[in-house]
Amino acid sequence: MQRWIWCTVLGVAALGAMRMADSTSTIAADAAGKQLRHMVLFKFKAEVTPAQVQEVVDAFAALPKKIDVITDFESGTDVSVENKADGFTHGFLVTFKDEKGREIYLPHPAHQEFVKLVGPRIDKVLVFDYWAKK
Repeated sequence: MQRWIWCTVLGVAALGAMRMADSTSTIAADAAGKQLRHMVLFKFKAEVTPAQVQEVVDAFAALPKKIDVITDFESGTDVSVENKADGFTHGFLVTFKDEKGREIYLPHPAHQEFVKLVGPRIDKVLVFDYWAKK
């Protein structure tokens, strides 16, 4: 009887390990065929001039030439008719091949220099990352 219980325990443990390995491979498979999007929205302080806003826009747009893990970049201003932007006026979409790209991007000196430029000019920032199909 004890042998049967021990075999059952081992079998359940093995099944759990198989399921865990399968969920890990599923996570890896989910990332395959996708790209990581890093969405950034800015609400500028009221006292920031249009020229200062443009300086931020230009500096952000220059990052793909300075940071090679950025695979795509888009930007624009809010044109929604729903009036739900909550004061956010400028949006940026930075694309990476994978999480490793984002890990390189965030502490990258060019990104950190940009953060120093934009920081004092924004009232609010929203960052939202998601996986998108290629």
